[in-house]
Amino acid sequence: VISIYMGITVNLAEAWEPYKAAKTALNYTLDLSNVKEQASRYAAVTERVHTQVQQFLKEGCLREELVLDNIPKLLNCLRDCNVAIRWLMLHTADTACDPNNKRLRQIKDQILTDSRYNPRILFQLLLDTAQFEFILKEMFKQMLSEKQTKWESYKKEGSERMTELADVFSGVKPLTRVEKNENLQAWFREISKQIMSLNYDDSTAAGRKTVQLIQALEEVQEFHQLETNLQVCQFLADTRKFLHQMIRTINIKEEVLITMQIVGDLSYAWQLIDSFTSIMQESIRVSPSMVTKLRATFLKLASALDLPLLRINQANSPDLLSVSQYYSGELVSYVRKVLQIIPESMFTSLLKIIKLQTHDIIEVPTRLDKDKLRDYAQLGPRYEVAKLTHAISIFTEGILMMKTTLVGIIKVDPKQLLEDGIRKELVKRVALALHRGLIFNPRAKPSELMPKLKEMAATMDGFHRSFEYIQDYVNIYGLKIWQEEVSRIINYNVEQECNNFLRTKIQDWQSIYQSTHIPIPKFTPVDESVTFIGRLCREILRITDPKITCYIDQMNTWYDTKTHQEVTNSRLFSEIQDTLGTFGLNGLDRLLCFMIVKELQNFLSMFQKNTLRDRTVQDTLKALMNAVSPLKGIIPNSNKVYSAAIAKTQKIWTAYLDSIMKVGQMQILRRQITNELNYSCRFDSKHLAAALENLNKAILADIEAHYQNPSLPYPKEDNTLLYEITAYLEAAGIHNPLNKIYITTKRLPYFPTVNFLFLISQFPKLQYNRNLGVVCKRPADQIDWLPLVLGLLTLLKQFHSRYTEQFLALIGQFIRSTMEQCTSQKIPEMPPDVVGALMFLEDYIRYTKLPRKVVEAHVPSFIFDEFRTVL
Repeated sequence: VISIYMGITVNLAEAWEPYKAAKTALNYTLDLSNVKEQASRYAAVTERVHTQVQQFLKEGCLREELVLDNIPKLLNCLRDCNVAIRWLMLHTADTACDPNNKRLRQIKDQILTDSRYNPRILFQLLLDTAQFEFILKEMFKQMLSEKQTKWESYKKEGSERMTELADVFSGVKPLTRVEKNENLQAWFREISKQIMSLNYDDSTAAGRKTVQLIQALEEVQEFHQLETNLQVCQFLADTRKFLHQMIRTINIKEEVLITMQIVGDLSYAWQLIDSFTSIMQESIRVSPSMVTKLRATFLKLASALDLPLLRINQANSPDLLSVSQYYSGELVSYVRKVLQIIPESMFTSLLKIIKLQTHDIIEVPTRLDKDKLRDYAQLGPRYEVAKLTHAISIFTEGILMMKTTLVGIIKVDPKQLLEDGIRKELVKRVALALHRGLIFNPRAKPSELMPKLKEMAATMDGFHRSFEYIQDYVNIYGLKIWQEEVSRIINYNVEQECNNFLRTKIQDWQSIYQSTHIPIPKFTPVDESVTFIGRLCREILRITDPKITCYIDQMNTWYDTKTHQEVTNSRLFSEIQDTLGTFGLNGLDRLLCFMIVKELQNFLSMFQKNTLRDRTVQDTLKALMNAVSPLKGIIPNSNKVYSAAIAKTQKIWTAYLDSIMKVGQMQILRRQITNELNYSCRFDSKHLAAALENLNKAILADIEAHYQNPSLPYPKEDNTLLYEITAYLEAAGIHNPLNKIYITTKRLPYFPTVNFLFLISQFPKLQYNRNLGVVCKRPADQIDWLPLVLGLLTLLKQFHSRYTEQFLALIGQFIRSTMEQCTSQKIPEMPPDVVGALMFLEDYIRYTKLPRKVVEAHVPSFIFDEFRTVL
């Protein structure tokens, strides 16, 4: 089995099958006795070299002198290790042979048996070899960089020693019992000069000369009986030692590093190394300090990058950077994959801490009785928490021991790796919790919404609290990470859910919330919704459906129309705020916007189909328009005119009512969300709320001033101020959903008339109740007043204001004409239809925040003042 390029392996027994001569030649090698011999040899080599490497790696063994004296021995050991690892890795890999080929499978089984193959032992050898190689390389790099400096310092020291000895024999320097000897004095001076004359650049000559000098110093000691004087002996021994060091130093050559680079090549394992991932992760889980050894292995793997870059570099190609970036990125991803076990193990401990903190440990009050101290101490659970926390800090220490490492051309910072790992694990767990926690059964009575939200809030609070607790032990900004990642998860899910309403969908690679290093998991949908946010939204819409509930605005509560039981109230949105935070509410609001847009678009296409293309309806509307003009006048015999028009258009109102009520229902929900967002913003960040409100008022004042006097400034086309501030205002709940323009519209003939007819056609089904306002006469009619009002209001808002003006004029005319008819027939009570119309106008100006004079232009003020007293 050989490696061709970057981990692409080929089994020659398979590849050479079609070539007869090659196959015959190879068969001699594949003889079972030869296979057995090779496998047994490598098993013996592995055992021998592993013991050697472990010996070398012992603390204090690899000293500079030992390395310099034993370069060949160390390199041989390194070579044997790498050859054994390469042979065993390639021949025992799963991809080494085709499992369907019986002969090859037999050979592989024999190799596994005879080499006593154990992946853990092989992995341990790889780890130790990588560590050994790393230490040797670092030592050689250090020695090479200091080579000349050290050589010069040894030369100087040796020369000075000789000069001092010359001075001793001159008789000038007093050294006990040393007689003056001019010959020795001259000789030592000469030796000093010879040492100084050694040239660093000419290493061969300098080496020979140094050997001769060492010999000369040994001889002078013997011939002149200098052994008798210990101090002189010491001087001579020191000089010899310095000369020996000079020889060692001059022998440090770059060739050694090059040899180590070639011998240690691991490019053949570029893909095979993945099979050892589980072993790596298991060993890290058992002993986090293992990361330091793994660092050496990753660096050894990084040396494989030289292979694809060699020719690119030689050709001076501009692709060098991009190719380096690609392979380095791949390797860093693998490093992240292996080290992800640390955050995973941390989170396993963290889940236990969450359980203990939420269920077992009681919060200690600010004041408590002395005799209750023991109950609150809870030593057992607290000890358990401390033990788990310690385990987490050990993991952190393990990864931080890795030091900043350059993998290829990408710098890997262990602190960043740890933070990314923690983020990845947090995203995985929180996304899974949200996915599982927010699945609703539509048939459940009562709805599972509130219990599930409460449960989810407790889960999220547990995550949040334990994350806050652990941040100091792991040395990360817990709250910052929590907010960033949870907001990313929710925004991503909202984006995916809104994709349903978009023609051009936002793909994962385009999303600003998705990341390659810290991916947000996607789950298979369990119903029509794509994500949990869609399920939550549709469940809220289901339980607040205006056909089965009645919304009382003063109470902010929905009641079941049949049982009169409370279905839900504004607490629902506080619960969502507790569970998903501001991001969740804001995301829900965005999703509702998309749904309203879809509903309005459906409404317009339905209007085109049912109203504008229907001849009967067209004729009826034309006749009505002729009957009611001028709008300022009063229609004689109004009841007949209106009844006839309603009767002829009866068939279109059911679909019309459905659409309008859906829009109204979603607008009520948006108002509730806005209210909750604004409340929490004022509470949690009052300065932000105040700043936004004032900035909003200031900008609106400037824009109004510009419209009155166009010479005043106005935000330009390319100015993103208005766009950016809108996002802030919506997140802080400082906006009115009823004033929003959702869709662009064209002119529609008879639009105000159709809406007016629709409204008066619904009045007979409604009645006024002193306690509840306008309610449905019979539950079977399935109308809810406020969704109807807000739906109509939203619809009219999408068109030009003259349509609204005309619509209000028609209602005013309806009230005046009906009242006129009652007066002429001497009916003392106000007709219920008029009450309904007046209630509509009252609610209309209340929700649009318009002055009352807008309505009084069409209805005399005394009727408005009077109708409440009559009720």
